[in-house]
This record gives sequence, structure tokens and C-alpha cells, in this order.
Amino acid sequence: MKKKSLFLMFALFGAVLLSGSLLTACTDEDNKVDNGNEGGQEEGGTEPDPELNFDGSPYVTKVIDYRPAPGQFVNTMPSYEEGDTQETMNAKVLSTIGNGKNGFITLGAYGGYVVVGFDHTIQNVEGEKDFRIVGNAFIGNSEPAIVMVAYDKNQNGKPDADEWYELAGSEYNKKPTIKGYEITYFRNEKDHVSTPDLENYLSDDTYCPWTDNQGRNGYVYKNIYHDQDYFPKWITDNQIVFKGTLLANNGVDNGPDVYARWTLNAYDWGYADNTKDGDVFDIGWAVDLKGQAVKLPGVDFIKIYTGVNQYCGWVGEVSTEVGKIEDLHISAK
Repeated sequence: MKKKSLFLMFALFGAVLLSGSLLTACTDEDNKVDNGNEGGQEEGGTEPDPELNFDGSPYVTKVIDYRPAPGQFVNTMPSYEEGDTQETMNAKVLSTIGNGKNGFITLGAYGGYVVVGFDHTIQNVEGEKDFRIVGNAFIGNSEPAIVMVAYDKNQNGKPDADEWYELAGSEYNKKPTIKGYEITYFRNEKDHVSTPDLENYLSDDTYCPWTDNQGRNGYVYKNIYHDQDYFPKWITDNQIVFKGTLLANNGVDNGPDVYARWTLNAYDWGYADNTKDGDVFDIGWAVDLKGQAVKLPGVDFIKIYTGVNQYCGWVGEVSTEVGKIEDLHISAK
């Protein structure tokens, strides 16, 4: 009886050891952790940046969107023709400033923008300026635009909303600059009656009303020099909304000589249509919505929008004009 019990005891003990080993083996296999190093992923399981193409044409090869705010050159730079759509206007912009062309387009008053793309990624080279935007500014006549950039991280061929970053220029952290600005422009009613102010060279000083999220309102006045419709005619909506960063007014009224009184001063750096012969930009200036620096390998898309909401007498509204845009690294080759 004692021998049989002892045998059964040892047999049971051995079975427990064996089952424990098997259980441990199964548990280790079941709990095996994928550390993200397989399948080309970086440690931590995040997707690595794809192999980027930094070579191609130095110039814009596509226009994603062109949406100017009302302004005295809208529907003429480029020219609108009856039946034009968003697609045909985008094509006209490309034929004007794309592929190395030397023409100019207008962005109209505050917020009006153009979004362009390239056939490659513009490389972010540390310590160097990466691209140039040509405007028609000259000393005393700057109409600064804010520049945003997008890196096509998911390689879907379009700028997604979460891929845009502002290039923080010299005014970004200054007190007068307003982040989260929003403005709405309204098309005039069909029965609108013009209210001229010929002493100030205006054919209508109640033309194209606007309101903003700062409790202000005003008009994009129509002057006697440009009598076409200032509201983009291919846009069927009767109002347009723009959002972004608002820069402080740069126009100074020197009075009383009407033709010599206005000076539109340049900002220190970081804006388009700001200085003579074009403005250069560093992708390293990119910041996120919280103002934190963002390190991008390069950019595939550029957005440019008028950054000032100011009317300057006979000069009219501050409205950015944009010309050739080029990748400085490819141009240097």
C-alpha cells in the first residue's frame, strides 16, 4: 500500500512538471510581442517615411485649387470667361505661373489663396532656403501673403487637412498677429445700388460687404480703375469664408497727397509678395497649430494666401499677387 501510493505520488508529480512545461511553452508563444521591426517598420510600429524623390522640374507642375477673395484684379488675373469652372480656372493659373512661366495671378483681399504642387518633393535642407516665390512687390508696395506647406506623408497625391503647416515668418509671434482669424465675404444683391465716392476714386464704397470673427465689418470697395465684378464669377455661392492667421496692417497713410500718401511696408522675412525680386523660404520654419516647430523631410504642396485685411485709398485692398515658384535646390543644379 505504501509502495503503490509512493509510485502514484511520483507519477502525479511528473505529470504536473510536464504539463507546466507545456503550459509555459504555449504561453510564451501566445504572448510573443511584434516589436514593429518586421515588414520595413521602424521600432515602435510606426510607418517609416517612403523613399522620396527630390528630383524633377524646379517649377510648379499642378494647381490643386485657386480661390481668390474679392479684389480689384479678380476675374482678370487670370481672365474669367463665361462658362469657366473651378477646373478651367485652375488650368489657367497653371498656364500663367506653372512650369516656369513668368505671369502673375491675384489672390484678392485677405484669405484668398492658391494651392500648387510639384512633380517631386522639395527637400528640406538644413541651414538652406528651400524654395522661392516671386511676387510683384517693390519698395513701398508690399502685399504680404502667408505661406503654408504640406508633406504628402501618406503618398496619396493630395494635401490632406492634417498635413498642412504654416511657415512662421517674422510676425508670427508678435502681439498684433491674430491666429484663428475668420472672414466672410458676401456677393452684392442683384438690386444693389452703387454709392460712388469720386473724390476718393471709388465707383462704389458699399461694394462686396464682409464680416469677421473679431466683431468687425467693412467693404471691398470698387475703384474707378477696375469696373469688372470683384467677386470670383466661377464660384456659385453668394458668400466665401476664409480662415487663417491675420497679419497687422502694413499700409501707412502719409497724406495729404492722394497719389503719394500710401506706403505699403515690407515685413522682415517669411512672406510672399513682400520684397523685390521674390522671397525665399525655409521649410524649417514650419509650425503646427500650437506653434511648435515641425521637422519635415520636404514638402509636396504649397499654399499661399493674402495675410492682410486693409484698404489703402486709391491703391485699393492689400491683395497678394503670385508669380513663378521654384525649388531652389534643383535650380541650383
